[in-house]
Amino acid sequence: MDDLKAKYLGQIADAGDESTLEAIRVAAVGKKGEVALKMRELGKMTPEERQVAGPALNALKDEINSALAAKKAALADAALDERLRTEWLDVTLPARPRRQGSIHPVSQATEELTAIFAELGFSVAEGPRIETDWYNFDALNIPGHHPARAEMDTFYMHRAPGDNRPPHVLRTHTSPVQIRSMEKQGAPIRVICPGGVYRADYDQTHTPMFHQVEGLAIDKDISMANLKWVLEEFVKAFFEVDDVELRFRASHFPFTEPSAEVDIRCSWEGGQLKIGEGDDWMEILGSGMVHPKVIAAGGIDPEVYQGFAFGIGIDRLAMLKYGIPDLRAFFDSDLRWLRHYGFAALDMPNLHGGLSR
Repeated sequence: MDDLKAKYLGQIADAGDESTLEAIRVAAVGKKGEVALKMRELGKMTPEERQVAGPALNALKDEINSALAAKKAALADAALDERLRTEWLDVTLPARPRRQGSIHPVSQATEELTAIFAELGFSVAEGPRIETDWYNFDALNIPGHHPARAEMDTFYMHRAPGDNRPPHVLRTHTSPVQIRSMEKQGAPIRVICPGGVYRADYDQTHTPMFHQVEGLAIDKDISMANLKWVLEEFVKAFFEVDDVELRFRASHFPFTEPSAEVDIRCSWEGGQLKIGEGDDWMEILGSGMVHPKVIAAGGIDPEVYQGFAFGIGIDRLAMLKYGIPDLRAFFDSDLRWLRHYGFAALDMPNLHGGLSR
């Protein structure tokens, strides 16, 4: 036993690499190693001899394994030390350049208008994009024969045979959020409802999915004058101009009465849009006083309360402000066009409480 111990502990101490160490392990404690062969001889011994030889062989095996593990760790440490001496890393080198991310123009326009309306006292309301036929049409005084309710204009959800639930649609506007907000908060109320909407349309100025922001203000003494002031303040802040002139044209929307299209004075010089000056007019939104039936559908008494509402296309606002000619570019263009228009993250709170970085 002592001879085996001295032999293998000496070989382990002299081993210069892991391959040599592995060969020593196999020769000493492997399945056919010397210690294993000695342990096979225990069966030929008397019980008294086994009581002495067995513990001695187990102790020898454990000691050799411990020496192997210690030597292996020492060899690994020596290899690491050698690598650290020969390798060199210059930590003063600048980092590899990374392309900076940017915020999408629709998101940027949404964050901008949200901040502006917040200063005017409007909170943000959100709702589901899949709506019931009632919230999307009936509650907004849109009759059953209205073209907007045709399948050629609206995306209706598929119904399995025997499904008798009310029809569901991809919302065609964010006006259903107004109804939900009135039901939840009552009056007085002042909210904007930004979000994605869907209509079966696709050309240079229309896409099947686009973004709207709708505003709603309900109180006892609200008038069209309040609506005009809010819109003027918003346009001045969003387009960063000192003065604007708005023109209200009589129109018809089922959910407002009276209703008005809103035009803004502008000019086109050298193909560049200038807001607030010139001899041209451009339509930017629809608005009006909320129809009494819509107020009643929201659970508010129209005999006591009245209010105004407006709807603006966020994509169109972004196109006008940033000079983007084709609405479809927002969704199907190479993202390099974002850098062409110079978009960067806004250092301002976003809709969900973080920074738009």
